[in-house]
Amino acid sequence: MSEVQVSAIRLGLIWRRLDGIVDQVAETFLRAAFSVVVRDNYDMAFSIFDAERRQLTQSKRSIPSFLGTLPRTLEAVLEKFPRSKLSPGDVIITNNAWIGTGHLNDISMVHPIFRGSDLVAFAASTAHTVDIGGAPSPSAKDCFEEGLCIPICKIVVAGEDNPTVMDFINENLRQPAETMGDIRAQFAAYRDCNTKLMSLMDEEGLDSLTPVADEIIARSEQSMRDAISALPDGTYSDGFDIDGVDVPLRIECAVTIEGDHLIVDFEGTSGQVPWPINSVLNYTQAYARYAIKCLVDPDAPNNAGSLAPVSVTAPQSSLLNATPPAPVWGRHLSGHYVPPAIFGALAPIMGDRIVAESGSPLWNVYFSGQYDDDRGNFVKMFFMNGGHGARGHGDGPGCLSFPSNVSNQPIEAFEHQVPMLVREKSFIPDSGGAGKYRGGNAQKLVFEARSKNPMTMTIRHERITYPPRGLLGGKPGDAGVDMINDECIAAKSRTTLVAGDKIVFQTPGGGGLFDPAERDTTLIKNDLESGLTTPAATKENYNYD
Repeated sequence: MSEVQVSAIRLGLIWRRLDGIVDQVAETFLRAAFSVVVRDNYDMAFSIFDAERRQLTQSKRSIPSFLGTLPRTLEAVLEKFPRSKLSPGDVIITNNAWIGTGHLNDISMVHPIFRGSDLVAFAASTAHTVDIGGAPSPSAKDCFEEGLCIPICKIVVAGEDNPTVMDFINENLRQPAETMGDIRAQFAAYRDCNTKLMSLMDEEGLDSLTPVADEIIARSEQSMRDAISALPDGTYSDGFDIDGVDVPLRIECAVTIEGDHLIVDFEGTSGQVPWPINSVLNYTQAYARYAIKCLVDPDAPNNAGSLAPVSVTAPQSSLLNATPPAPVWGRHLSGHYVPPAIFGALAPIMGDRIVAESGSPLWNVYFSGQYDDDRGNFVKMFFMNGGHGARGHGDGPGCLSFPSNVSNQPIEAFEHQVPMLVREKSFIPDSGGAGKYRGGNAQKLVFEARSKNPMTMTIRHERITYPPRGLLGGKPGDAGVDMINDECIAAKSRTTLVAGDKIVFQTPGGGGLFDPAERDTTLIKNDLESGLTTPAATKENYNYD
């Protein structure tokens, strides 16, 4: 073990193997998953913690917010089930919003890993389930309306299914086979993680991961502290309005740099509201730390050490620190504004490392109803990414999600699962904000309802009134639009669809970065030739004929 502590080469090899293991077991989960949301959209996370409950490594396809909330979930699990109450083969489950990812649709689980009788690690994962029972809606007034809340409990006990827990989950879901299939896919990933981790420890002669974790986490923490220390001390702030539901709301952010420590504070942000757009502190902290990691020290390993120098606070009972029983189903509608607020605050001192605002909070749509054949009920979700904000050294990509990183779903797969026909999926010209670097183009999607049975469509969209901002002289991207049969509808609404209804979504475009007068004429010409911009807008934004 002493060799591990002193040999940088061996430490690097072990780290690479750990990193590879977590990616491999995440693939086991994805390949075994039943739902499109996990299998194709990658709305999941997988992470390994050491025996001291410190986050050590995570799969590369993981959702950032899930990675940021899993440490709190593990902490809560161990409060209820301390080590003395854990056995090999146990799996503990919960979806409680205030100790998980911020809403009930994300199911988190923890699996203790033993080497003989010694607890050596924890595998933890989160997966989004489209249906969690209840009647979640854009008008929910408390979290009790939003579905089944699973308390911290053992879904697997010493390797055997807990039938009581399995039954109460199964009985509360409209499509239980899909959700239970995803849960069992995580069980398969845990078994795979056990096998691979034991092989690594055997081959490296390790009785414990702690000395390796000590070294890796310490180095990551020092890297983050060095990166923060390189920034000028001071307090930097930003604030902006967001759509809200009945009235606009306010996000306020102050970032304070004190030596090698950074503090993010959301004092002044609007209070929590009686609509399901509130974020719990756990979720807010996750996205704040993610934003700082991306901006300040993106290349070092991401683990407990990276988080240590960053503190995040928000006023209690505010939009970004809601208290129970606040409705939180659409918590991303406020939480996804956390990175843009931090980027806006630090833009004056971090110029070309900043990203302008993207066409998020992430757009999605829920369709539910009954199939025309004998397949029964369906509850399905479709993600629609807006344009990415312009970056410090290049244009923003079109239709790319940020700060979430969910992937697009193949149209053919969606049409197979939902009685809808996708009539159009195209870039919207001129939708990205102008700048030295242009914001990413948004997309237009046109759906046609094809079911003989009425369907329910639920949407939760932002950036209808306040589009993504450009930064440092860049112009804003386009605002989003929601329509049914050529008439605009509320961006947070539930509608009944009948056969022949045409639904049009135009997602927001990414903001631009730096003065448009600085844009290279070759890039302007390329945009015109590709159809991403039109001659009229190019003339207006860049004075280019």
